[in-house]
Formats: sequence, C-alpha cells, structure tokens
Amino acid sequence: MKIVIRAFLFLTFLNGFSQEIEESTDSLKVFMLEEVKVSSIRAKKTDPVTHSNINKEDIKSRNLGQDIPVLLNYLPGVVTTSDAGAGIGYTGIRVRGSDASRVNVTLNGIPFNDSESQGTFWVNLPDFASSIESIQLQRGVGTSTNGSGSFGASLNILTDAMQNKASSSLITSVGSFNTIRNTLKFSTGLLNNYFELSGRLSKITSDGYVDRASSNLKSYFLQGAYKDENTLIKAIAFGGHEITYQSWYGIEDLSNRTYNPAGAIYDDNGLLTSFYDSQEDNYRQDHYQFHWNEQINSLWSTSLGLNYTYGRGYYEEYNDSGSDTNFSYLQLNPFNIGSETISETENVTRKWLDNNYYVLTTSANYIKGQTRIDMGVLFSRYIGDHFGTILWAQNSGDILPRKRFYENKGDKKEINIYAKLEQPLTDQITGFIDLQYRNVNYDINGVLAGPRLFKVNSKYSFFNPKAGLTYQMVNNQQLYFSYSKAQREPTRSDFENGNPKPEILDNLEFGWRINQNFFQVYSNIYLMAYKDQLALTGALDDVGTPIRENIGESSRLGIEIEIKVNLLEKWLLQSNIALSKNTNKDFYFKRDGVLNSLGNTRLPYSPELVFGNILTYKPITNLNISLLTKLVGEQYMSNIEAKGSRLDSYSVNDINISYQWKPQSAISLMTLNLLINNVFDKKYVSNGYFYTYDDNWSSPNQITTIEGTGYYPQAGINFLIGLTTSF
Repeated sequence: MKIVIRAFLFLTFLNGFSQEIEESTDSLKVFMLEEVKVSSIRAKKTDPVTHSNINKEDIKSRNLGQDIPVLLNYLPGVVTTSDAGAGIGYTGIRVRGSDASRVNVTLNGIPFNDSESQGTFWVNLPDFASSIESIQLQRGVGTSTNGSGSFGASLNILTDAMQNKASSSLITSVGSFNTIRNTLKFSTGLLNNYFELSGRLSKITSDGYVDRASSNLKSYFLQGAYKDENTLIKAIAFGGHEITYQSWYGIEDLSNRTYNPAGAIYDDNGLLTSFYDSQEDNYRQDHYQFHWNEQINSLWSTSLGLNYTYGRGYYEEYNDSGSDTNFSYLQLNPFNIGSETISETENVTRKWLDNNYYVLTTSANYIKGQTRIDMGVLFSRYIGDHFGTILWAQNSGDILPRKRFYENKGDKKEINIYAKLEQPLTDQITGFIDLQYRNVNYDINGVLAGPRLFKVNSKYSFFNPKAGLTYQMVNNQQLYFSYSKAQREPTRSDFENGNPKPEILDNLEFGWRINQNFFQVYSNIYLMAYKDQLALTGALDDVGTPIRENIGESSRLGIEIEIKVNLLEKWLLQSNIALSKNTNKDFYFKRDGVLNSLGNTRLPYSPELVFGNILTYKPITNLNISLLTKLVGEQYMSNIEAKGSRLDSYSVNDINISYQWKPQSAISLMTLNLLINNVFDKKYVSNGYFYTYDDNWSSPNQITTIEGTGYYPQAGINFLIGLTTSF
C-alpha cells in the first residue's frame, strides 16, 4: 500500500520540470546509499591517507577485455604483469614493490583475497571491470579494512550502482592473438520507482602471446535492488569460469620469447615429441552477496553485508620426469614385472581445490558537522579442501581410477573489529584515529603431495592502531601526516615452505594535496619499516607460487607525485612518478657453503623508479586520443642482488582512441574504442623468478651454489578494438 500511495502522488502532483529535479535528487540519494556499504573502509578527502580514486569512466575506453590490474597500470607506484603476455588470463599487480598477496582487495566491502594464499586471482572474474562503479586504491597501510591486512596497498571496489532508466548494451571486442570478447549488459531501470534488475554476461577467448597460453573465460553479474527514501537493499550474484592453458613456468632463454615448456612430452631419448593438450587450469568461482544499507536519520547510517563464495576446480598436468613420477610421491606400491621393479611412471594428475567462504560484515556511520565516526565488524570462515587425483599412469599396477594421492583441509576463521574517528581540533586542523583488532585462527590437517604430513594450528591476535592530522590550508590545499601499524599472518605456502613468523609494518605518510579548478597535485613521502617481513625470495614452488621468507628488518622509503592538469582547452595531462629506496638491512646469504654478510641489499621486485603518464587530446566533442606511457626502472628478482636476477628497465607506450556518435535510430549511442599496446614494439620482461641451490655432488668435499632464472616476456605491438552499442 505504501508503494501504491507514493506512486499515485508522484504521478498526480509532479509536472515534468519537478520530475527532473526529483530524479536528480533521487539519483544523488541512491548513490549516497550505495556508498554506505563501503564508506567505513574508504578514505575520505580529508583523511590523512594516500589514495587515488577512479570511476568507471576513467577506464571505460581501455576496458576491452584485459584484467583489472592492467587497467590500473597507470596509477602511482603500480607495476603489472601477465603470464600469457597480453593482459588476459593470469595477471598480477604490485604496488610500492608489494606483491598481490599483500594488496588487500574488497568487493563491496567483502574480502576478495583468497584466505589461505592471500592472493587475488582476477582470472576467476573475467571482465569484472564492466560491472564496476568506482575504485579506490590506498597506498601503504591505509585505513582499516576487511580481510587480510594491507601490507602495500588496499583496493576497494564498488560494483554497479542502480540506474533510473532502462538500458542495454552490446560490447564486442577483437584483437591480436585471436582475442574475442562479447559482453551483454542490461538494466530495467527503476520499476515502480523502487526496484531494479540488472546484469551482465561476458565471454572472452584469447590464444595469448605465449605459445598455447590460451584463455577461455566466461562470467556473469546479476543484481536485484530495492530502494526507498532511506533504504537500499541489494542481492548480487557474480562469478566466472576460467579455462587457461598453463603459462606460469616462464622461460629461461629469451631467444625464443614465446616458448612455453608447460605440457612438454619427451621420448626415451629425451627428445621433445609433443605437448599435452589438456595442461590446463580449470576453475569456477561464484559469489553471492546481500547488502542492506539504511539511512536511519540525518546522523546515522548502517550497513549489513552477507557473502558466500563457492570455488572449485583443478589444474591438470602431464608428468614424465622428476619427483612427480615416483611411486612414493604418488602413494603407489612398487611392483615387479619379471625381474624388474617398477617404482616410477609417467602420469597425468589433477590437483583440486574445493572451497567455501562465508562472511558477515556490519558497519555504522555517524556524521555530525565535521565529526565522523565509522565502526565495523567482520566475521568470516573459509574451508578449503585440497586433494590430488591420478587420471592416468603408464605403469601403475592395480589402482582404481582417480585415486587420491594426497588430501588436506584448511579451516580459517577471522574476527575483525575497527572504529574510526575524524574530529576537527581547530578551524584548520582535523584529527584522525583508527583502531583495529584482528583475531585469526588457522588450522590445516592432512597430507601434502610427496607425501608429507602437513599440520598447522596457529592463532593470532593483532592490534593495529592508526592516527593522523590533516591541516587545511588556503586555496584548497591540504597537508597531512599519519602513522599506521599493520600486522598479518603467514600464508598457506609460507607454512608449506618453513616455519614462518607473522610480520609487522610501521608506516609513516606525509602528504600535500592541491585542488584547483584546472589542476590537481597530490604528493607524498612515505616510510614503510618492516620487522620479519615475509619477502619474496624470487623462487617459485612446484605450483608456481612465489616462495617467501622472514628477512628480519627491511624498509621502503619513497616519494610519489600525481598531477592532473587541463592544458588549454583540448588537452589533459595526467602524470605520476614514484621514486623509492627499498632495502634489506644487514642481509646474509650462504654461498658455496660459506655464510656471507652482504650488508644492505635491495628488496626484490621493487624498482626505484615507476613513471606513468596519460596525455589526452580532444579535437572535437566526441573524440578522445590518448598517449599512455609507462616507465619501470630496473629491479632485482632476488634479495642478494645477483646479476642474473636483474630485470632491465623498460618503457612502453600505448595509444587509446575513443569516438562516440548517436545514430538516427533506436540506438542511443555507439562507441568505438581502439587500444594499440606497445606501439614501438619494445621487447621487455616485466616479471620472472630466480632461485639458487647447492651442488654438493659434482665435486667431492666441495659445495657450489648454482643460480637459475626464468622470465615472463610481454607482448610486442598488439591491438584491441571494440564497439559498444547502447540502447
């Protein structure tokens, strides 16, 4: 009845002009309610937190099927990479030298990082950028957020807002390496002024730059929403199914940049004969979210979030040599054929992951004048089954099909409580305090491949305080200073590779913001001081996961400058630079059996220079032409600054052209986007791995340290072109 009365009054008493005013006001109110579910964990414009805000329009012209890390490549301090070499499939992001497992990611305030690995696998959500409303990237510890502790950055993503008007669009992109992407989006607009249904279906296929590094990606996003004057309720379902041919091995010889060793099959003489055609990663992930945002009165708003994530899948692998063929590894019993004992065999295995993730979040926000209080609580539980099955074996004896040769289960529970206060201290100075408590219980029990018993029973309690001041100067300028503390637990792979300790980070930020009509400048200096940092060693384990180790004391000291300037009438310059010094303190390394002090060394995967630039020219109203430049300085893949572990600096330029027009038909708008990547066809490597081992068998009574490297070459010049038809 309430809905009927409101609809009757709306249709009876409002004329066309007042309707336009109402729609505008209503849209603003709905968007404010949209923000409620992330406002507790996002930095505000007056917070002493270093951050960048991006809306969907900022990445729209480049959103042609590549993953979110690639679309964020031009933000300050960001370095991205792609296993397949072209930005589709497995991609990674580093911020201030911190890898993706140290970048906290939330989707509508719900943690996205995998609970055990703490990594973010964007390949599980292909084309998710097409369902994003806005993104905030906080560099450093940032404000308290949900999920694993931020140790380099946090990435907060808000999905599509409600739409007042019905719409639909068809997006088709094609490009190099047989890349094809099709996306269908729709929205019913507001039904009865209260309800909306919207969604997206996407499919992306690509052969990849690297040999056989193919991707077959499908995804969906469905949303049902209800709003009235003070309430916004959303039920959201989204997910994806990825099938990618493995390309995480990299290459040791850069003379053949596209070579992919995955799935190689050799004959008895060690000669390569073919490649296994199902050397694939096959994984599905579905997310179900419920959000209730309520504006209680002019002072208080609340948010409730529920989430269930179901992930399941495997990677399939052909094994014809090494430990993976041993009967002891496969948990098979040796058998005799005549006088010969069979104790190894070529085989095909599948290593499975089946996981369930449950989350409850709730927050309350209070605003009175310039006083703001944000409070939030998270409860989560992750249950992950890990097991391996044998699909085929050349000489296996008497075993049943799909025999399990290892199995273990991880169970991780977390409680996260935070409270934040922003309070003016004088007319120009605002104080900020942020207190967070995290409690983590992590249990693992079972057998790893090998076989090896694997048991973890660890409990952690972390108190992470943060505080700062913001000084409001004249002419729309701000100075800010903050101190933040972060502590976080080791990952599953850390436990597999040793006895890790939790790591501690103290972060100082000092910044200066200038906001004028025609230009904005954001600059900051930071110090990140670590104790027992779990730093990358450069090496990978048998499934391509980076191996880390506690390294004692280390630090990152840097300066970041971000500029946005309107040049004349038709030019826009967006530029940023990050300069840093990233140091292991008093690092020791055992070479040739002798422990050596190396003094201070550079942290791995931490270039001292990262530069990004976007220069946009708008010759006419509907045409944008942009030149995008990325420069990344040299970096080492090891903590020991070994010459073989150095990645050379590289500079890459892209061209992005976007043109819009309105046909005289039922089509409301057509947009043509062109992206030419690496226009100067640079041969560069953005990522790799480095490892050492001691050879104590080649020469008697002598230990020799052997080094090895691998590289992930990125594609030369390539293109994507897309047409968006909006109705």
